[in-house]
Amino acid sequence: MENKDAIQKTSLAKSTLPYGIIFGAILILEFVISYILELNSAENKGVGVIMSLLNYLILPFLFIFLACNNYKNKLNDGYITFGQCIKAGISVSIVAALLSSIATSVFYMIVPSAKEQILEQTKISLASSPGMTAEGMKAALKATEMFMEPYLLIPISILMFIIVGLIISLIVGAIVKKDNPGAF
Repeated sequence: MENKDAIQKTSLAKSTLPYGIIFGAILILEFVISYILELNSAENKGVGVIMSLLNYLILPFLFIFLACNNYKNKLNDGYITFGQCIKAGISVSIVAALLSSIATSVFYMIVPSAKEQILEQTKISLASSPGMTAEGMKAALKATEMFMEPYLLIPISILMFIIVGLIISLIVGAIVKKDNPGAF
């Protein structure tokens, strides 16, 4: 019984919160740099693909893996369950998405030209799409503008990162899990 109580004292948040904050800070920094250097323009489509891979695959995997390993090796005597890996992955993702989406919303309020620049880049990108009608372009631009509003940007970003975090934490959990044989 004492062993179970000792395991319960270690909070998963001690491991997930710092990694979620670092991940969120990197997402914010990346957003600001891409705005300043205009990396999201229609001419830089390859950069957009790389940033998407980085944001939705590589960075989440890295930070979820680090959070799970930190919890397992430094906070929980070398053990982590599959369920704890999933909790850690979703927690890291939520913290990162929350920080990033709030910062992005604030950035749009402080720098309104950023919104206009992104909408203009979207317009250029849509215009080069084959078969895009004027009505389709208007609808796509209106949807893009609507999803830039904080009341939609924040919850949708969190939901997207929860889904990404869940999928990646399933993979990480399969890699790093090690059940405590003495636990129930």
